[in-house]
Amino acid sequence: MTSSGLRRDELAAFLRTRRARLSPAEVGLPEGERRRTPGLRRQEVAQLAGMSIDYYIRLEQGRGPHPSRQVLASMARALMLSRDEREYLFRLAGENAPPTRGPSREVSPGLRHLLDAMTDTPAYLVDAAYHVLAWNHLATQFVGDLAAVPDADRNMIRWTFRQPMTSGHWNDAEVRRFVSSTVADLRAAYGRFPDDPAIRELVTELLGTSPWFARLWAEHDVEERRPVVKRVSHPELGPLEFECRVLLVPETEQRLIVYVPEPDSATQAVFRRIAERVGS
Repeated sequence: MTSSGLRRDELAAFLRTRRARLSPAEVGLPEGERRRTPGLRRQEVAQLAGMSIDYYIRLEQGRGPHPSRQVLASMARALMLSRDEREYLFRLAGENAPPTRGPSREVSPGLRHLLDAMTDTPAYLVDAAYHVLAWNHLATQFVGDLAAVPDADRNMIRWTFRQPMTSGHWNDAEVRRFVSSTVADLRAAYGRFPDDPAIRELVTELLGTSPWFARLWAEHDVEERRPVVKRVSHPELGPLEFECRVLLVPETEQRLIVYVPEPDSATQAVFRRIAERVGS
């Protein structure tokens, strides 16, 4: 692999943010005297990774040489990166990226049939940029009638960051955690598909229009979406609670998002009532 795939500035920023989040105790080092800034020192990361401090400093300053796979693995261990973060680190260095055609927006007949068969569970399908591709009837209770929405506006992340910061929507801790997780997942997709125009244009747009998105993006968190419990106060259906389950479709990089209520819960009863009303 040549150095042409190395994204020095992004690699440097990612290393800085990962170093800043760690404490000495987390990596088995003594706290020592009071620190002026949070996180590990550069020399500590270099020591943990078994490399020279000068080499590591040059990487963080965006002027280092192309790091080898062995160096990348050492830094991933030193910085205690998660699986997603480790993959992202390698991709920033132009290493170990499997060949892909890019994220697909084609909806397979099988997924379309699956959505239609989920009559009492809200579900919809999004691509790697969180553009909604398909949905079932119950999902319209939460994302609206997307058939009446122009295709270019069917994007979950764009909807989210169009909400004004003065909105009470942002006061909910679960909402903020959900949004942070979504941005981290978008960052992971951006690392896998740096040349995809849809992802690149969405990121560029939001960096220019949403200060909060820009702040989350600058944190360089990388994480594929995990399940999260959502509690919503629906204007027509009342209070609802369900697990938002995100299922990855590996061959297309699409995500099937399903709202799964607890068995025999009040939310499940509401979902079933709507399904029965539609089917009657």
